[in-house]
Amino acid sequence: MLQLRSSFWRVAHGREIELGPRGVIMAIINVTPDSFSDGGRYESVDAAVEHALESVSEGAAIIDIGGESTRPGAAEVSPAEEQSRVLPVIEALRGRSDALISIDTYRAETARLAVGAGAHIINDVFGLQKEAEIARVSTDTGAGLCLMHTGREREKLPDVIADQYHFLVRSLEIAAEAGVMRERIVLDPGFGFAKDADENLELMARFAELQRFGLPLLAGTSRKRFVGAVTGRDAAERDVATAASSALLRLQGAAVFRVHNVAINRDALAVADAMLAARRDFEQREG
Repeated sequence: MLQLRSSFWRVAHGREIELGPRGVIMAIINVTPDSFSDGGRYESVDAAVEHALESVSEGAAIIDIGGESTRPGAAEVSPAEEQSRVLPVIEALRGRSDALISIDTYRAETARLAVGAGAHIINDVFGLQKEAEIARVSTDTGAGLCLMHTGREREKLPDVIADQYHFLVRSLEIAAEAGVMRERIVLDPGFGFAKDADENLELMARFAELQRFGLPLLAGTSRKRFVGAVTGRDAAERDVATAASSALLRLQGAAVFRVHNVAINRDALAVADAMLAARRDFEQREG
């Protein structure tokens, strides 16, 4: 069981959030008709904002807004369509909550407009390796970056951790070349993105090895297909298993948790955080 050091994630608009002492929840708000779990539920601005506010009341510190489904086989949408979905939600939410807002996009144009509308963080599922200009958006605006590992559109190394390093080291090089400070970066190993069930489970089991990056880590197992493979449950019935995985990954060093069901993950993380605190107290007593 790891002891997590405290750090601050610096994000746009002069904001920051402390990572380390407690697990931080990032709530998923998909304003799409075809996301794998909740597609079509929050397509209207009002529905998306109300769900975001409910998530904040349940304990989410970050709201992650996405306008294009990233599930396997999902149809690509145009930049204009993506922007028409997410920008009104960001603008409306900004006026009603102090929660941090994340834009889930791999497009630099959308990212820049979203930060201008009030977003604080750019969550890039291609880790700057589809549109490297996103790094420049971070430099120009001060936006935080969540850089995700993916095995899509490339050959993977056979070892899951070696492939994490192979991919994410390049993502960090792109960020550094654009002048992005490390204090603005969180890494996401990309559970479910071009990984089969066995690879996802091995990645969970070896998650602590990613601590060698020296950066905060995000865990996004929520309702993923591999969770269904283990439990035999449909996507909407995977929240209990998701919460179990969140608690286990918290004990291995995860700092941020991207989830659909905030309340159940909040409770699971509270138990994990209490265990970490008890461990700290024990070690202090023992000297």
